[in-house]
Amino acid sequence: QVQLVESGGGLVQAGGSLRLSCAASGPTFAMGWFRQAPGKEREFVAALSRTGISTYYSDTVKGRFTISRDNAKTTVYLQMNSLKPEDTAVYYCAASKRRTLVTTPPDYDDWGQGTQVTVSS
Repeated sequence: QVQLVESGGGLVQAGGSLRLSCAASGPTFAMGWFRQAPGKEREFVAALSRTGISTYYSDTVKGRFTISRDNAKTTVYLQMNSLKPEDTAVYYCAASKRRTLVTTPPDYDDWGQGTQVTVSS
């Protein structure tokens, strides 16, 4: 089991940027970011493969968000630019034992506690 701790959330104005980090207790394989807004289901945001070469984004964030990882494969980042009020949610980091990227919650084995992102209009 991998322990995941997210950081970097906060309050930002629309059009601004935030960088989320997810620190893992050990090396990881495929990783992903999800988010959950009040009253809504958890939704996929971005994922990357173990090597970091392959990435995939939801249509709602494509072109604005970038997922990446460090060489040690213990930290994953989510750079969020051009933020919109509808991006407001709790953002969760997730780790999968798979090597290829995956996009659905059941494919992930470990989850962080989440970090709040609030975008004001």
